[in-house]
Amino acid sequence: RRLIERGSHWLAEDADGQPVGFLAAERCADELHIAELSIAQAHQQQGLGRRLLERAVTYAHASHCRALTLTTFCDVPWNAPFYARLGFQRLTWQEAGERLRAILGHEQEIGFAADSRCAMRLVL
Repeated sequence: RRLIERGSHWLAEDADGQPVGFLAAERCADELHIAELSIAQAHQQQGLGRRLLERAVTYAHASHCRALTLTTFCDVPWNAPFYARLGFQRLTWQEAGERLRAILGHEQEIGFAADSRCAMRLVL
């Protein structure tokens, strides 16, 4: 709800106008952080995630952000490899910076294995 109230979210709809995916993001200083990107399984592999990311990039440019960031699963094909194909770079622990390291640390606290998650950045 917090992200929706701030206006940094986008919705993908099917041909009937039914929601089938979304991207929620949050401005963090001069970066736009993607909190979540999700597409319903029946609608994956149709370019919806890519189009939602393109909208976020357009918003980030217009908002004078210098980069987009996110944390994701390292080895799940529709996670880090997907983002890498779109130009995101996987960050080392040192490169991630304090904010992204804190997110990764929180993800470990809630049960994700440390080596299963990574931080990524797309420089604009």
